[in-house]
Amino acid sequence: MKSTLDLNALTAKPFIGLVELMRLAHANVDLAALGQMLIDKTVENPHDANALMDLATVLQLRGNPDLALQFQAEAIELQRAYVSPNHSQTTMRVLALLSSGDLMANTPIEFLLENSDIALTQFYVSLESGEFDLPEHDVLFVAIAESEENLPLLKQLEPILKSWAKPVLNKPEHIAKMSRDAACQLLENAAGIVMPETVRYTVENLNPELFDYPLIIRPVDSHAGHDLEKIESQTALNNYVERQRFNEFFVAQFVDYRNADGLFRKYRVMLISGQPFLAHLAISDHWMIHYLNAGMAEDAVKRTEEAQAMHDFAATFAKKHAAAFKIIYERTGLDYVGIDCSETPDGKLLIFEIDSCMIVHAIDCVDLFPYKPAYMAELFAAFQQLLKTAQ
Repeated sequence: MKSTLDLNALTAKPFIGLVELMRLAHANVDLAALGQMLIDKTVENPHDANALMDLATVLQLRGNPDLALQFQAEAIELQRAYVSPNHSQTTMRVLALLSSGDLMANTPIEFLLENSDIALTQFYVSLESGEFDLPEHDVLFVAIAESEENLPLLKQLEPILKSWAKPVLNKPEHIAKMSRDAACQLLENAAGIVMPETVRYTVENLNPELFDYPLIIRPVDSHAGHDLEKIESQTALNNYVERQRFNEFFVAQFVDYRNADGLFRKYRVMLISGQPFLAHLAISDHWMIHYLNAGMAEDAVKRTEEAQAMHDFAATFAKKHAAAFKIIYERTGLDYVGIDCSETPDGKLLIFEIDSCMIVHAIDCVDLFPYKPAYMAELFAAFQQLLKTAQ
């Protein structure tokens, strides 16, 4: 995609979409030239909402969130519906409801439907618009993630969608229960599950003398490890709070989940109609694991273990924790939900987070991860079957 010809072909598309843009970013392609071409396209036609939305995505991927959200708002002002590229004959129409915001604000459903026979339209709703005259569809999927900002919107959608004429998946009232403190209450006393109690504190009532250490703390609505720290003492907690610009935090007891080899392992499991699928396994010598910082691409031994875990998942991890996954499915009420988890030393399912908007994709380098496409195809097929069964 580095040649001018390729960029011209890309920007000639009515709408590029998140999947292709993130694939380029994931492959370390410099998106600056593409961003400039999209700017030129919007200068030529200021009413090209698709180009504005693509530009907003490029800016987010390049680490310019404020400008990205500005262009996103301009795009939504012009047009609320965005039709994802589809290269197959369509068999059904799915409408996903989105909120404005960054890449964590919504379920990245585009990845799940890439190259499928399902036509996807993503529609941005807001409290201010009051607009629910939606495009034609066979199934409606609520892609809006739980967050402080989105909770009023989810609340507004709840009575509207209760009597919706078409099937609704991931209903808003269930998504609203996915905050870190509410989720642990939802799974309280669940057999085979450990999810440390998460309590919300303001700066004013965050008394260091209240806690047993170590603990983990993060600002409310933070994701991907931003400002997440393990705190070992009262002094360290005071220092953490003084450094932060936030007023509210989630605090939970730290659970040491190292294996016997001294490494931490985090599984991303997606429940689709209650059936678990392994999206990835990240292995690290640090307790705070994210797939991109776990060194999976640099370590063939880790990749071999992940490949084996994917191959054996149904017969091992999924079977061992089948009762726990059933409880999560029943208590969350979500048709599609992600779980970042591990195991405690005594073999229970240790849950870090439950969320409807975890990213699942098939954009990893096939040369490094030759085992992934087949397993991701199974996951995508299950999601697509969920949609087709609902209609």
